[in-house]
Amino acid sequence: MIADLLKARIRENGPLSLAVFMAEALFDPREGFYATKNPIGAGEDFITAPVISQMFGELMGLWAAQTWMDMGRPAPLQLIELGPGTGAMMADALRAGRAVPGFSNAVEVTLVEASAALKAVQGRTLTPSGVMARWTDRLQDAPPGPAVILGNEFLDCLPVRQAVKAGGVWRERMIGLHPEDARRFAFVIGPPLGADEGLVPARLKDAADGTLAELRPGDRQVVEALAARFAAHPGRALFIDYGPAQSEAGDTLQAIRGHEKADPLTAPGTADLTARVDFESLIAHARAAGLDAHGSVTQGAFLTRLGVEARAAALSAANPGKRAQIARQLYRLTDETQMGSLFKAVCLSSRGLPPPAGFDAHG
Repeated sequence: MIADLLKARIRENGPLSLAVFMAEALFDPREGFYATKNPIGAGEDFITAPVISQMFGELMGLWAAQTWMDMGRPAPLQLIELGPGTGAMMADALRAGRAVPGFSNAVEVTLVEASAALKAVQGRTLTPSGVMARWTDRLQDAPPGPAVILGNEFLDCLPVRQAVKAGGVWRERMIGLHPEDARRFAFVIGPPLGADEGLVPARLKDAADGTLAELRPGDRQVVEALAARFAAHPGRALFIDYGPAQSEAGDTLQAIRGHEKADPLTAPGTADLTARVDFESLIAHARAAGLDAHGSVTQGAFLTRLGVEARAAALSAANPGKRAQIARQLYRLTDETQMGSLFKAVCLSSRGLPPPAGFDAHG
């Protein structure tokens, strides 16, 4: 079991960073959460926007097609999805994209996925589309060329670190063994961050003692990969995820098992582990890396600007028996009490492209 392996590492080498704990729990190739099952859907551990309604993926497809036109209709266009889940969003996006002349013929699809179990699900989902998709484990391994990159609930799964301010110094919050019961994991305070203090969000650097900050080195790695890619070829990356528009202090690590919140330190490998995305830090790092950045904008506003209400009306007219179901789906995607406010959209792109659809002209 992953828990036993992690405990042995702690006994031998001392406490682990939260990032290491998360990476092992989620991505261990034999027993990690994503390696062993398809966790997405009403009967599984959690549900995502593309599974809630086809409208979400359809609008992503039309957004990608608009970006393709903004880029001068390059052929081929690399359409890349990061963490594609069941493949539902890509399937819906490709179907909607057929409405834009030339787009389907230009597209080459790459799915960036680490989970063998999910790759199998994605392959079955995409088979009816007739599109030959390829899979890679990393964005850096996707084919070169002009690209549209989509990531829905991808960033929140990247392993995070945590730090606590004590005596005016940021110290890493790590995972060790409970002092009264070595069979259990527990949070402990580790060494000063030192050179890694640069990972602390700018808004929190001068926070008071006792403040907990989350550090997201994985986000920076994604930004750096995008910057390298877009320096060579034009492109846009659209991320939709949950988190605050401005950096906030506090512990946002959560575990979801069977649609219920669970203790993140109990039974690693059996629950999804996520943390809220820090959109302010993400955008700041993207701009520092030479990318244009638009957003963040709430998911509700973003989908509304893309025409989700008109699409819901068209679906209801074509399927009058499903009118109530479609209305519930629209509510869940856009209402501020559901996914509409907590979830945000951000677009990172190569310099010089027109403002992306769904965002205002000033970012």
